[in-house]
Amino acid sequence: MDESLLTDAVRPDAKRARRKLAFRRTVTVILSIVVLLGALGFLGVHSRTVRATANGYTLTVEYAQVARAGLDAPWRVTVHNPNGFSDDVELAVTADYFEIFETQGFVPEPSSETADGATRYLTFDRPAGTDFRLSYDAYVQPSAQRGADGRVQLVIGGKPQTHVDFRTWLLP
Repeated sequence: MDESLLTDAVRPDAKRARRKLAFRRTVTVILSIVVLLGALGFLGVHSRTVRATANGYTLTVEYAQVARAGLDAPWRVTVHNPNGFSDDVELAVTADYFEIFETQGFVPEPSSETADGATRYLTFDRPAGTDFRLSYDAYVQPSAQRGADGRVQLVIGGKPQTHVDFRTWLLP
């Protein structure tokens, strides 16, 4: 019988075995961390609110700071003026920001809407009272891979009043 065919003639490489074991342990730890983060809710949608006040107006935007494809994402704008509104409310919003979303639209719908490529202008009839609220019913597109930066600028009577900047990060 040929002794080279016997299994006890094969000498295991101890260094190679240790490297393989270390690799398997590392992958197991990484996967365990991802599963734990998911189970604790860290990989879901997390919203944030940004606010700016100027010229008697307070502009507040609640948005999804972290989101994932296929999940609902909040986007709400509130404009407050303790003296009420004397004119229509116009919001100038970064147009590219909305490209990561699938939507059912704005509530309320704008009375007019225009765009110049970089900015989308949403005009709403003069609100009664001291608050104007806008919601955007949307979820992140399943094909969206990267997040987006956005800016909302409040324009009253054709004059910019204040603005806020924000960013939505997308997780895989």
